[in-house]
Amino acid sequence: MSPLLVSLPTTELRDAMPATETPVEFIEWDLREPLDLAHVDIVVPPYMGTVSRLANLGGLSTRLVQGQSIGYDGVASVLPPGHVFANAAGVHEASTAELTVGLVLAVQRGIDQFVRDAAAGRWRPRNHESLADRRIVLVGVGGVGGAIAARLAPFEVEVVRVASRPRHDDAGEVFGVEALGDLLPTADVVIVAVPLTASTTNLVDDAFLATMRDGALFVNVSRGAVADTGALVRHAGSGRLRLALDVVDPEPLPDDHPLFSMPNVLISPHVGGATSAMMPRMAHLLAEQIDRIGRGDEPRNVVLRT
Repeated sequence: MSPLLVSLPTTELRDAMPATETPVEFIEWDLREPLDLAHVDIVVPPYMGTVSRLANLGGLSTRLVQGQSIGYDGVASVLPPGHVFANAAGVHEASTAELTVGLVLAVQRGIDQFVRDAAAGRWRPRNHESLADRRIVLVGVGGVGGAIAARLAPFEVEVVRVASRPRHDDAGEVFGVEALGDLLPTADVVIVAVPLTASTTNLVDDAFLATMRDGALFVNVSRGAVADTGALVRHAGSGRLRLALDVVDPEPLPDDHPLFSMPNVLISPHVGGATSAMMPRMAHLLAEQIDRIGRGDEPRNVVLRT
């Protein structure tokens, strides 16, 4: 069997690769420039912020383009015809859910304020909100949403799940987005973990935030464009809502952006999946894809065919 030719954007991913049943030859290519080859079996683009580079696949035949993110917004408009694109479902869910719970705990228990006090050399005990006994509205029940719900369960909270359509699953009732008008005023914490699509762009607008009760916490771990940044600034700037944001629009957020200076806003720089778990999990997924293609099977996680 001839080895599969697989391009990787970094040596770090190559070093993490486990053994495969299928013979494989690796080359390094970050897609900054077109490749002087006619065919590569599997192309792995860089991790973040490089969707535009997919245009350099034009004129190259592939069997699979394996993304390293769960989200694939913008890929369809750039990926040249004739390619199969898979996302990295299964790689980032656990880490993103960990960060989500960490952000909620940090804001609820005032950890961000305690850090600022300590940096200023001040001892200031305060009474803060608990996480226990709070009602959490979780918008999004996919891989990330499911991982968040599982990690919240031991905290003695009530989790109300919302998706694009109402249904029941093994974990109980899932409300449709049309129920948000009734659910948001009852929530202590609202977490959004949805993919960025035409229907979710600016899902969190002024009306959404205005429906939330005073003092509630809004958490976004999906994509920045799911929330209207101007509306976030208005509702946080008035002091009415608290925010915990791993994603913003635009990214990176300009250094002088008003969200940075608000004491009721906690921002992390889009690092939901950026942990030590990523590279081993990404390597395991890629090894599985190599063996699937080597056996003539369909790859996992295919989300686009151009």
